[in-house]
Amino acid sequence: MTPASSPTLLVLAAGMGSRYGGLKQIDPVGPAGETIIDYSIFDALRAGFGKLVFVIRKDIEQQFREIVGARFEKRVAVEYVFQSLEDIPSRFTVPAGRTKPWGTTQAILICANAIHEPFAAINADDFYGADGYRSLAGHLTSGSPDYSMVGFVLRNTLSDFGAVARGVCQVTDDGYLKHIVELTKVERDGNGARNTDANGAVTRLSGDEPVSMNMWGFMPQIFDQLRARFERFLEASAADLKAECYIPNTVGELVRSREARVKVLRSRDSWFGVTYREDRPRVVESIRRLVAKGLYPESLWS
Repeated sequence: MTPASSPTLLVLAAGMGSRYGGLKQIDPVGPAGETIIDYSIFDALRAGFGKLVFVIRKDIEQQFREIVGARFEKRVAVEYVFQSLEDIPSRFTVPAGRTKPWGTTQAILICANAIHEPFAAINADDFYGADGYRSLAGHLTSGSPDYSMVGFVLRNTLSDFGAVARGVCQVTDDGYLKHIVELTKVERDGNGARNTDANGAVTRLSGDEPVSMNMWGFMPQIFDQLRARFERFLEASAADLKAECYIPNTVGELVRSREARVKVLRSRDSWFGVTYREDRPRVVESIRRLVAKGLYPESLWS
């Protein structure tokens, strides 16, 4: 396989952040009013990414373009893709009472017409650190056909203010993803963690597990694979009004069926994010410390 040119960064920014209580993707956290997305894109551009694709909802387009997109449109190619509840294969119908889109697998799948090169996919509300972008860019331009994922330590990704969703991973001795499961209610439990499923069953976790924070590296052939898996999901779960097709689960299925190999890239940086409004002061302080160390300028874009 020939090494690729500049990869694309896909930013998943369609969520309103219901637990947070506002459009957290555009909440300023940096000293010059930067958002977490600003830091993600700053790191990505430094690592060699050459195009941005934002997945947003149509109803936040104007606000998002004015506050976020306008910062980058003169620096790099930018496209917007709109995630909607109705954007599903024509043989399916949206069930009465369904109010939210279908999850991160759908969010990536709908970008098939906008992305034709190796790409990374990230959450808009997670601060991943520069090392992850460098690792992804290196893998995506290496010529390897394998997908990739940046792994973080579970304990270092939890909120002090409530439960979070995490993709908990098993990794082979040679550094490839063996198994991943999306746990949707993970919270601190002493020095470890625990997950409580919808039936109330509790799974204890050590806190040392590698987890996916939805920082992925993909090749364009992923879209055909996602389409097939998304249709299977709709066949099985469309009647469940709250069911979502999570990308960690979809990738896990591809790994188990040997349709894909995923290299796990361990990041040396600390992850932090805003799940709850109470998380924001920690994010602001963490960024302030990184600026003080000289890892980021006082103003990213001046």
